[in-house]
Amino acid sequence: MALPADFLPLDAIPEPLTSALRHTWERLAASLEQADNLASMQGQEAPSECWTALSAGRREQLARVLAVSGFAVETLVRHPDWLAHLDAEGELDVVPSEATLRESLEERLEDAEDEAAMHAAIRRFRQARMLGIVWRDLTRPEGIDMWRTSGAVSRLAEICLEAALSWLEKHVEPRWGRPAARADGSEQRLVVLGMGKLGAGELNLSSDIDLIFAFPEKGETQGGRKSLEHQEYFTKLGQKLIAALDAMTADGFAFRVDMRLRPLGDGGPLIGSFASLASYYQDQGREWERYAMLKARPVAGDLDAGDELLASLRPFVYRKYLDFGAIESLRELKSMINREVKRRGMEDNIKLGPGGIREVEFVVQAFQLIRGGRDTELQVTSLRAALERLPALGLLPQGVVDELEPDYRYLRDLEHVLQALEDRQTQTLPEGEIERERVALGLGMEDWPAVMGRLDEVRARVRRHFDGVIADPEEEAEQDDGAADSNSGVDLEEWRALWRGHENDEEALALLETGGFVAAAASHRRLMALRRSRQVQSMQRIGFERLDALMPLLLEAAADSDAPDTALERVLPLIEAVLRRTAYLALLRENPVALEHLMRLCSASPWIAEQLARYPILLDELLTPDTLYTPADKERLADELRQTLGRIPEDDEEGQLEALRVFKHAQVLHVAASDIAGTRHLMKVSDYLTYIAEVVLEAVLAMAWKHLTRKHGVPERREGGRCDQVPEFLIVGYGKLGGIELGYGSDLDLVFLHDGAGQGSTDGPRPIDNAVFFTRLGQRIIHLLTAMTPAGSLYEVDMRLRPSGNSGLLVSSLDAFADYQRREAWTWEHQALVRARVVAGHETLSERFAEIRCDILGGERDLGELRSEVVAMRNRMREHLAGKSEAGSFDLKHDPGGMVDIEFLCQYAVLAMGHETPELLTYSDNMRILETLEETGRLPADDCRRLREAYLACRTASHRSALTGDPARGSVEDFQAHCDAVIAVWERLLEPAS
Repeated sequence: MALPADFLPLDAIPEPLTSALRHTWERLAASLEQADNLASMQGQEAPSECWTALSAGRREQLARVLAVSGFAVETLVRHPDWLAHLDAEGELDVVPSEATLRESLEERLEDAEDEAAMHAAIRRFRQARMLGIVWRDLTRPEGIDMWRTSGAVSRLAEICLEAALSWLEKHVEPRWGRPAARADGSEQRLVVLGMGKLGAGELNLSSDIDLIFAFPEKGETQGGRKSLEHQEYFTKLGQKLIAALDAMTADGFAFRVDMRLRPLGDGGPLIGSFASLASYYQDQGREWERYAMLKARPVAGDLDAGDELLASLRPFVYRKYLDFGAIESLRELKSMINREVKRRGMEDNIKLGPGGIREVEFVVQAFQLIRGGRDTELQVTSLRAALERLPALGLLPQGVVDELEPDYRYLRDLEHVLQALEDRQTQTLPEGEIERERVALGLGMEDWPAVMGRLDEVRARVRRHFDGVIADPEEEAEQDDGAADSNSGVDLEEWRALWRGHENDEEALALLETGGFVAAAASHRRLMALRRSRQVQSMQRIGFERLDALMPLLLEAAADSDAPDTALERVLPLIEAVLRRTAYLALLRENPVALEHLMRLCSASPWIAEQLARYPILLDELLTPDTLYTPADKERLADELRQTLGRIPEDDEEGQLEALRVFKHAQVLHVAASDIAGTRHLMKVSDYLTYIAEVVLEAVLAMAWKHLTRKHGVPERREGGRCDQVPEFLIVGYGKLGGIELGYGSDLDLVFLHDGAGQGSTDGPRPIDNAVFFTRLGQRIIHLLTAMTPAGSLYEVDMRLRPSGNSGLLVSSLDAFADYQRREAWTWEHQALVRARVVAGHETLSERFAEIRCDILGGERDLGELRSEVVAMRNRMREHLAGKSEAGSFDLKHDPGGMVDIEFLCQYAVLAMGHETPELLTYSDNMRILETLEETGRLPADDCRRLREAYLACRTASHRSALTGDPARGSVEDFQAHCDAVIAVWERLLEPAS
């Protein structure tokens, strides 16, 4: 025996394992003795001398590894010299660099003259590296954990794949040549996509590797003795690559290869062109294949072409909308797995069993499938990376992630130890006492009961979090101790029977009445009309199943609302609108809280119901009540929009436009919801609606500027030099936008200004005159604001307040604007200027505009002439717009004493008093103008207070009528006192003679 029997320290090894370890050591010692004899005959150093030199700490590690891993034992028995080599190279403590490993394998393959030699080199390379990986995983030197272990195995597989493929390409080239170049002239190679845990970079110790092969373009090989079609060439190459890793030889195998995730599985071709793959996934791709493609990543061959292929398949994997239908698919997949686990008695399988590895993966991948199209941060193959990003996106609480990550790590650590026992793909807990002791030792735990105690805790937590994400909402409702029928007195099963067509109409009506429906007959007619409609009857199976599952929950939610009949009447058009987009049916079914908020908002506001029916994508906003009823301030709005647009390629203008519109509609919905809930004061509602417009205008200006400057370069400044990359341009808001008084559905009154050189030109590849550049910039902004997309338009735009109105230039210089205001503008245009302010654009130019505005408004005027012109303008407006109310009805905006009268009073006061009271020139909104009039003593405090109260009352009623769909009118009786106050001030200021 080359080494003594007491070479291994056995103190740290549990008693049941020591006898087996002594037997193992006898085998190793015999193998070492044979190796020493062979080395002596060849005049080389005896391997046992290197073993003798091992430190005490290394011997303790050796005892632990040999006691746990049968794979390590068998490898060292066959190659006892490898231990010394791994120790000398530091591979027992540190993961070798990828470059080192690639270089090492390439050197070994240089001497391989045929495929058998190549197979042998790859297998021995893999076994040596795996010995190091298993050693590190069981001894855990500093910096090594499960994630590092799985990453090391994944890199090893990638290196073996690439090295084998490169060797094979050279080996077959004399016979078959090389593939023809692509249409763009670039080289064409096989693309190897890693799927599953290989794609994630998180392989386990004895994992299969799931692969899909593809090639870019069809053609024929060139330069060989025999030319092959690309399909045939890449198929043969792929078959050889599989054998290079998977075939069992005298040296074993390298990696088991599984190709069943390719299109049509075992029944489909081994490989496909990019075009055929794209066509397959578009036309035939199934839900489970989306799940599989989450992990797809190029791992060998042409990596750039692989990225190109995956980019083309991304719309199949990640939907632009929130795809809650994915949860149904995952739920069905999990049910199928559960049935198989039960049938085969696999409850002890830590991967597929309850609370196992697969359930953690389902939790994370559910969010990736549902939200990955919107939250592109989730478009990652790594489970760990995706899990860590969920809290920041508000999808899982940080506390849940803090439990799931270590629990998943424990499950994977246990999996690794199970597989280290014999290098076997298994996740089943052992039954034998010795194997259980080995597992406990491998995990560094006291004994098997400690392992199971921890495992039971982990599984319970994982199952709880899994159920929280994947559980069926109907099952939850039915298990909720009768909570489902506590309000309406009708249970879910009864609502289901009603929707499916109650046999007795009288019983159906009685059921609706019990549920709180007052107009039961009308509600029943609406339901049955939907049920029997052509749209519903022609739905595909999956869509109808989603509708059928949703409707009982919807009826229950309607019954629990304050006005069941109204809620149902307003929600059914939305359901009709999404019958062909059934992901929204799944969204509502999977989120009972969203359904509850839908009923609440639609009951209160037909305007919101119409918006949701027109833009169903807004249903996504119902999922987060915290933000639904809490509109964002301007800073947060700008940040959210920046993040949203940052996820979309800069050259994808259509995608950016769609995102802008969804953002705007969603944020307006937040404001309306908070308005209905009474959590926002009227002034704040207008503030928030104005913030939304300002943030959108800033984004639109930036998009238009980039579009023009890419083509034409930047224009010259008035004072010389070139404009910055920041748009040197102003968007000036007038009217409600300028006055910070936007309402729901308000148009934007805009004026565009610039400060470029009058005779200058741009400096790009296609230079144009400055005037043309800025005109096109203005046109581009209007186009971006008004163009229709599936999510509608952003805003209607009115440009009639620009200098000279519709007959004037679309865009003016600041100097021309100032000159027009001083020399040609009418009094009504100065009135409009009172409510003007910069809402987007260059900061320095904005300051210049403010100076011009103050200079114009602060000019001294003839008061008699000013009164006459203001009154004349107001009378013309009244002739056209007021006096048409029914008896007892008051037009909130146009009737005498209404909002327009108060606006005219404010404008008159600024124009009449601004030269003496410059404080009046600061603000563009009526409320602060009135406050300034009071603070400076230019109007009596009581007058100012009454005007503010009247203005607030009219605006509040106007906002409310917009949400309820009623005309903007009130009763004369309710507004009489306000009208009298406004008219009294009007007569005193503007009609003193009368």
